[in-house]
Amino acid sequence: MFKKILIANRGEIAVTIIRACREMGIQSVAICSEADKDALHTQLADECLCIGPAASKDSYLNAQAILTAATITGSDAIHPGFGFLSENASFSRMCAKSGIKFIGPSDVVIEKMGDKATARQTAVEAGVPVIPGTHGIVANVTDALKAASEIGYPVMIKASSGGGGRGMRIALSHEDLPGAFQTARAEAMACFGDDRVYLERFVKDPRHIEIQLLADEHGHVIHLGERDCSIQRRNQKILEEATSPFATPELRQAMGDAAVRLARHVDYTGVGTIEFLVDTDRNFYFMEMNTRIQVEHPVTEAVTGINLIQEQIRSAAGEIIKLRQEDIQFAGHSIECRINAEDPHHNFRPSPGTIQSLHVPGGPGVRVDSAIYQGYTIPPYYDSLLAKLIVYAPSRTQAIARMRRALMEFMIAGVETNIDFHLAILRDPDFIAGTYNIGYLGLKAEALLGELNHYRKEG
Repeated sequence: MFKKILIANRGEIAVTIIRACREMGIQSVAICSEADKDALHTQLADECLCIGPAASKDSYLNAQAILTAATITGSDAIHPGFGFLSENASFSRMCAKSGIKFIGPSDVVIEKMGDKATARQTAVEAGVPVIPGTHGIVANVTDALKAASEIGYPVMIKASSGGGGRGMRIALSHEDLPGAFQTARAEAMACFGDDRVYLERFVKDPRHIEIQLLADEHGHVIHLGERDCSIQRRNQKILEEATSPFATPELRQAMGDAAVRLARHVDYTGVGTIEFLVDTDRNFYFMEMNTRIQVEHPVTEAVTGINLIQEQIRSAAGEIIKLRQEDIQFAGHSIECRINAEDPHHNFRPSPGTIQSLHVPGGPGVRVDSAIYQGYTIPPYYDSLLAKLIVYAPSRTQAIARMRRALMEFMIAGVETNIDFHLAILRDPDFIAGTYNIGYLGLKAEALLGELNHYRKEG
């Protein structure tokens, strides 16, 4: 087992990894930018090194500085968390060359599954269903028009190196495609430095359901069930739940088997997630693979009782997974709300500032993963995630009631948040019925915003 792990990240995920290390008897090393010197993760870790200025490119994306910090502190492994360098094959190779274990899959797997066009072809080879689309990169508008005519409109133009909804555009017709194609390419280049795109048929009113995987370095692969991530704003997840209210036992088994098959096909190790689109007839299609821990992993931990960060560390250390597929049981229901520093009434614009007062909810079945504290100043340089509020209860109905109660207890003064927006979702009949899909917020956001002012008064 590792003696010391450097966490190449910040915020709540860094705090979560530090806690996992402490419970396992592993020393932790935090890194920080100059803007994060007072951040919670720097105070909780056993050691901390400042590695650069506020800009991510000069700190959390500075691979050489991170490796230098690991060498100086005698760290024998690096945990990348999510975002930043977590899916960077070059960084994984640099770690290997430096004799430091990268807690994640190999650089070969990251490269293969990180490129969406290649990942799609790999899924086909593994016998996993994919959405009808191009077999590789589409180089220009002429080729895109030809491909779209064969696939059938509407089509989705998707960045090959994309993620988080970036570099994606829908073309409803032949006339729409040239503009959508060029916009998707431009955004892909701006966000990922790679303007390669491919086309897929647009699936109407799908659910976004993903399967959590756990694999060791000895060929054992299991899945830990599904998460429903269909509540999204502009392709960004904001609320997730496990298990999915839409999934049947048969669908869960079929998706789980497909995910495990794909993971074995690429010799996957560690934790990872296969994301699927599921249509109204419960046909599922491979969308992408995330070769890292997910933001929403706590809901899986809640319904399975398995600490995914600790299992990820054990896998990277070469330990054999002691769990078998038949050991995995799903009990109860869990929901996660991403609490962001943003103003829903002004197009969800970011709201950095100082936390003037803070009350965190508690009670049975309530978990808060966060790195904020009273007096902490939220820097404007990074994402707006303040906390993940996770609840667990014996049933989905009870979990919804518990999340409402917890949201109404969650008080953050000094910055705007989306807490009340989550309350509006949790009280909406379509969410309560579980009949939503990824288009839910596109249709309902305006109505939900109109109701925000009523909920706190009811409490």
